[in-house]
This record gives sequence, structure tokens and C-alpha cells, in this order.
Amino acid sequence: MLNRVMSMQRESCRLQIQPHNGPADSTVHRKDSTCTEDHCSQGGEPQCPGPHLPEDIWCHIFSLLPMQDAARTACVSHAFKRSWRCYPNLAFNAKALGMDERSCGEDEIVRNFTSRVDNILKNHSCIAIKTLEIVFRYYDDKVCNLDGWLQTAITPGIEELTVQLSTKSRKHYNFPWSLLANENGKLIQYLKLSCCAFSPTVGLCLKSLSRLELFDVNITRDQMGSLLHNFFALQRMQLKNCNNITCLKMPFHLQQLKYLEVLHCSSLKVIEIEAPNLSNFQFMGLCQVQLSLGVALQFKKFDMSFPGVVSYACTNLLSNLQYVEALSLCSRHEIIDTPVLPSKFLHLKHLSVDLNAMTFPPTYDYCSLISLFDASPSLETLVLNVLQRKMLHESIVGDTSNLRQIPGHRHDRLKTVKIIGFSSAKSVVELTCHIIENTASLQCLTLDTTTGHPWHSCLTNYSGKCLHLRVDFLVEVGKGLLAIKTYVEPKVPSRVKLNVVEPCRRCHDLEPLS
Repeated sequence: MLNRVMSMQRESCRLQIQPHNGPADSTVHRKDSTCTEDHCSQGGEPQCPGPHLPEDIWCHIFSLLPMQDAARTACVSHAFKRSWRCYPNLAFNAKALGMDERSCGEDEIVRNFTSRVDNILKNHSCIAIKTLEIVFRYYDDKVCNLDGWLQTAITPGIEELTVQLSTKSRKHYNFPWSLLANENGKLIQYLKLSCCAFSPTVGLCLKSLSRLELFDVNITRDQMGSLLHNFFALQRMQLKNCNNITCLKMPFHLQQLKYLEVLHCSSLKVIEIEAPNLSNFQFMGLCQVQLSLGVALQFKKFDMSFPGVVSYACTNLLSNLQYVEALSLCSRHEIIDTPVLPSKFLHLKHLSVDLNAMTFPPTYDYCSLISLFDASPSLETLVLNVLQRKMLHESIVGDTSNLRQIPGHRHDRLKTVKIIGFSSAKSVVELTCHIIENTASLQCLTLDTTTGHPWHSCLTNYSGKCLHLRVDFLVEVGKGLLAIKTYVEPKVPSRVKLNVVEPCRRCHDLEPLS
């Protein structure tokens, strides 16, 4: 928009200096021309390089520019400089401030960052700020005047606030929550804090806040409860590495909450969810948590990751997941086989089970997953990751016994199946054959004998070489390929497209067994 306005103005100036051969009332001689001599320059400096637009229009045009471009444009004229002072979206990070962190030491980076932010805020009409982002991974509280920056920039008009810090000492910044109390926090819709501490504040009521992200925030269970008590418009919430929380309660008054993500909060033991309209939940941790879910919840997407989650979900969460459409379970260790499910996931269409591990317990029977598949009559897509860097399960190669015939339900809707880390483990081969024989609707079967990561391939990464694979892993890949050729391929109907993915032979010395 700005380029178009400037182009129109340059064209107007060009027409004005051409010889006049037209009628006396030609528009190039109108007294109200938008590019007269005294408007276009004064003392050699342009004063109004565009048409006479209201100042709020120029401010709106400026708001559409990236911050660096808006700052450069402010050097063109006094009018643009005034518009820059009203620029509403301030992003203070190394890239936006034009800093090359590779060319100077850490102390110099801190000084340059501080100096540039100080200068911008000193010359800015902060009452117009709507979005403020401060992202600095070299934060030093002895040099950076972060308290002063926030006090200057947080005004009643602010709508989005990001404070993302990183320090050597891992000392948390004591975020001044009092600045968001009363009128200052009335319009704020998005709040993201990282490496900060929580301090109780009277009068904090962020009635418009719809999205909250807390990463490595020093906050306790009671403080979190006090904080959530004031949020009524919250729709999306993310917690990551908030290691002081032992119990997380999502109360019933969070009527608009649709998405909740909780990642790597190491002390968390209990999650209680009463928010009635939560439809998307994700949890990832190193230990099992006790999950208490409201009876009226109707999840559409549910992701959980911790050791033993497959058996836990099948035993404890089935009644709460009857309406789930996409289910993802990730476990690095399963002590017991997947149990038989007493009821069904009637609406489940997409299932992902990730059992990727360095070494999975050799006593685990992959065929026990059949009970989970049988409890999903509407299943359309299945992704199973059984990758082991060192496979200890019984191999089917050299085994003269017959494959088990495992009873199960037939699937009439399952169309796509992908197994990542396919190996010669006998129960993996038996599971694969069971799926083929009991899925009349199957259209595509992918058996990936690699790690399954696209960036590990020479075709997709920047190095031009595949990620190095250990010799013992490549030996198992050869066994897996032999198992596919011997046991799987003969059972695949002609209507099913079979895709077999193997390591790149250009980067790996892979000799299939025979």
C-alpha cells in the first residue's frame, strides 16, 4: 500500500514538471495539487512525500510494514517520522533490531540490544502500542532495564505481550504482573512469558485474554489457580517446563477453553480438567500423571506421552475418550501388554501409537495392540512406530515355527496403515499379517525399515548425506526386508499398494539377506 501511494505521488510530480500544452483548467495546474513545491520539500528534506491523507491513515499504512522497514521509512520525512512514533507492533529481537550476534561477544550484544531498545522507546508514543515482543537470549538484569521497558510500553491499548528470556544463571525474571492490573490488562488477548517468575497481584483481571503460553515460568499450584481464576475468555493454554507445579486444575468457568498443552512439567502429578468445552488435549512427560476428567468432556483430539501410557489409556481413560476422533499415544516403555478393552472408541478415525525406543522390553507382545485396533470400529488411518535401535525381540528369521493366527474383528473402514521401524521381530510380523488378513478396506500399507525421520535422508537434509546408521541396525534392516519378502508380500492383495522403505543404498552398504 505504501509503495502504491509513493508511486502515485512520483507520477503526479512528473506530470507537473512537463510543459503545459493542454486546456487552461488542466489538472496539473490545479491549486489543490497534492505535490506542490512547498509541500514536497523544505530545506532539501521532504515533508510530505505522499498525498494529503489523515494521519491515522498513514499510521495504519505504517502498521502493515515490518518494524525494520517502518523505521527506515521514518527517515524520509517528518510526516513519516510521526507515523513511526505511532507504530503499534514493536518486536525487540536480534533480527528485528538488525543485530548480528555472530560478529560480537555476549557483553557487546547485551549493550547493543539495550541501547537500541532504549532509543526506540524514548522516541515512541507508547500509548499506541498494541503488540510488544521482547525476545532476548542474553538477558542480563544488571544491564537491561526490562522493568522500565515494560512500564513504558504496557498501556491500556496493548493487546499482545511476549517476554521470552534466557539467562546464564537460570535466574527467573520477576515479571511485574501489577502492570497488567486494572485498565492496562483490559484489552490484552495474548500473553507469552518465558523464564519468568509469578508474583501475586491484586486487581489482576485479564477478561479479554484468549491465549496464554508459559514456558519455564516459576509458578506453583496455588498461584496458577489464582491466575486462572481471573480468565474467562481463555481459549488456548500452553505450559512447558513449569517445574514447580504439582497439580494443575482447569476449572469449570473456563467455558471457552478449547486447547490445552502441558509439556515436560517435571513435578506435575495430577491434572484435573473440568473445562466443559475442551476438545484438544496434549500431555508429554517423563512420568505417569493421574488424570481426572469431567464426565461431560467430549475430546476430539487427545495426545499423551509417558512410559506406560498405552496400557494406562486403555485401562483408565476409555470412558472419557468415547468421542475422540484422533488419538496419539507415545510410550518408551510398556511393562505389560495392552489389555483387552471393555468398550470401544466409537468415533476414533486416526490412531498413532509410538513405541519408539532405544530398546523396547523384549517381553512385550506387539500383537496385544490388536485389542486396541478392535476397539476402534471407525478407524481409517493407523500409524505405528516400533523403531528399536537395538532389537532384542525374538526374530522370525531362522524361526521354523508357524505364525500365530490371532482372532480379532474385521475392519471395514481402515484404509491406510504405516509401520515405522519395521523389523524382523516375530510379533511385529504377526501383527502386520493380521492387519492384512482382517482389513478388507485396506488401500495402502507402508513398511518403513528406517528411522522414519525425513531429515535423516540425504534427499532432504542440507549435508547431502544420510544420517549414519550403526552396523547392527543395518543388519536388522536386512532381516526386516527378508521378513517382508518372505511373510508379508505373499499375503498382500493386488488391490493394496505396498510401499517398502529402506535405507539409501548410496550412503549405506546394505546387503539384503537371502
